[in-house]
Amino acid sequence: MGAEAPDFGNLLGVDGERYSLSSFQDKRLLVLLFISNGCPTVKACQDRIIKIQKDYSGKKVQLLALNSNNSYLSPADTYAEMVLRVQQKGFNFPYVKDEDRTVARAYGAICTPHVFLLDEERRLRYKGRIDDSRNPERVTVSDLRNAIDNLLANKSVRVSETTPFGCSIVW
Repeated sequence: MGAEAPDFGNLLGVDGERYSLSSFQDKRLLVLLFISNGCPTVKACQDRIIKIQKDYSGKKVQLLALNSNNSYLSPADTYAEMVLRVQQKGFNFPYVKDEDRTVARAYGAICTPHVFLLDEERRLRYKGRIDDSRNPERVTVSDLRNAIDNLLANKSVRVSETTPFGCSIVW
């Protein structure tokens, strides 16, 4: 924890733009969120992540969703399917394809969803799950929100690592 975030660049977003770590230099916090289209856990949390972006966008917090699944082995995760997902769900954050899984490997992402919260200096301050339940009605601990709130209050993140759960990344 506290390590400098691995740099990445030139990832194609579903909006046709190219994104890199430096694309977000004007943001105080950056949340890297590894997701996929077919995972039931990701599907169950999509509305929550949209709400997180909405709730924190005015505080210079930015979510960036990355799809690192092998499109050949997981046809639900092609670029075209990613575009459809954004249109269907109305994502309010960039969604990029990590086609060769370089970024997933660099960060140590193991499943979807898997979250990495970076501070203003782009140092890792939290990694793990979004919250403690796939079912939104059963959430008792909102780990990502807690970590964001700690950093926005200029405090250390109380719980800096949790075990993510969901679907394995398709390598």
